[in-house]
Amino acid sequence: MKSIAEPVQVYRVLIGAETASKTAGPRLIAEDDRKPPVIAVLPFENLSSDEGWTRLADGLSADMTGDLARYPDLAVISRQTMQSYRGSSDTRSVGRELNANYLLEGTLQAIGQHVRVAVQLVDARTGANVWSARFEELIDDFFVMQDKVTQSVINALAGTFGKLATIGREAARRKMPSNLDAYDCYLLGVELHDKFTTGTRAEAIRKLSRAVELDPNFARAWMMLGLAHAVEACYAFSPDSATSIKLWRECMETAVMLDPTDPMTRLFLGDLRGIDGDLSGAAEEHDRALALAPNNADVLSMLGASRALVCGNPAEACALAERALRLNPQAPSWYYAQLARAKFVAGRCEECLSALRQSPPDNPVTLMFRALCHASLGDVAQAQTIAKKIGVEFPTFTVENFIRTYPVTNPPALAAIKEGARLAGLY
Repeated sequence: MKSIAEPVQVYRVLIGAETASKTAGPRLIAEDDRKPPVIAVLPFENLSSDEGWTRLADGLSADMTGDLARYPDLAVISRQTMQSYRGSSDTRSVGRELNANYLLEGTLQAIGQHVRVAVQLVDARTGANVWSARFEELIDDFFVMQDKVTQSVINALAGTFGKLATIGREAARRKMPSNLDAYDCYLLGVELHDKFTTGTRAEAIRKLSRAVELDPNFARAWMMLGLAHAVEACYAFSPDSATSIKLWRECMETAVMLDPTDPMTRLFLGDLRGIDGDLSGAAEEHDRALALAPNNADVLSMLGASRALVCGNPAEACALAERALRLNPQAPSWYYAQLARAKFVAGRCEECLSALRQSPPDNPVTLMFRALCHASLGDVAQAQTIAKKIGVEFPTFTVENFIRTYPVTNPPALAAIKEGARLAGLY
């Protein structure tokens, strides 16, 4: 059995209402304003006759507890607490005792040369099954399967568009606006932001600003508010890119002060280093983000584009963005936008166009990369048609602004974008 890594964040253990922290600096929770879902992972049940499989089943549940605890948007009951609930079948009773919203339970069964794992997420209040998955691998590949199962489950549940966040958004939409708490505002702001369209920008920033107003210690909301300002700048949704970058920087500095170990914050701090011309500092922050969250699909997707455009190896950028899509079965459309950017810099324009067909359609950056691809493939007429569309629908957008504010500082990316834009009549 591989060693179980300590979680980056140790969240509230709800029995006894005690709080512990493994990070440098406090991570305060405003009880009335931020209510992320509480999840408890029951020890997995061994259905095989050989008791030796119990240890491996325990390893699976321990891995999932540790990896879920890395997500700032979740509160996770400690593994030690859950040991006393081994074999419990009354999910509603367990949920009440732990004050948990959801229980994650699973089984492991060895059959011949195969091992089968089944996992399900249960609503602790009703006992209803809200998500389930099954995995099967050869016994010889058990440890490979253990990693695969853990990563697949975590990315299906957590992240910006995982099952838990989706449930939270649906509940928030049923509330009156005056009843939204910080976490509700955060979830709705993330949803609006991730559409990457002109029409959703102002409302996304309003919702995220309200989240940090209700809870000034909500590091994740500060990070998302900063990202919203970053998109305002590089998509030219804002008439003043310099002010948007200033707000982006201020939000990220607040977020990293509150939570120095949030991988997304580290990633975007790296991009800001690129704007400052500090490419070695950018690379260090990007590496830190990857080390903090090596299996977080949201981070891998964003990092793929940053490796391509800011600093890094385009081939590695493509691999990161592709792995993100494999890990996240609920991948939102912006994953494909990140993949498209990496593919373009790597010179894989046909694959870039394929990814762009699944990217957010109504924004200038998707259109720009479409024009760049067609121009690079020799279809200059189509590229120029798209360029004219950008001029009509997004008159404030320019390639120069995108290069300056994303930022595009990686030499191969800079050369490819400038040449494609020249051919398309965008530069």
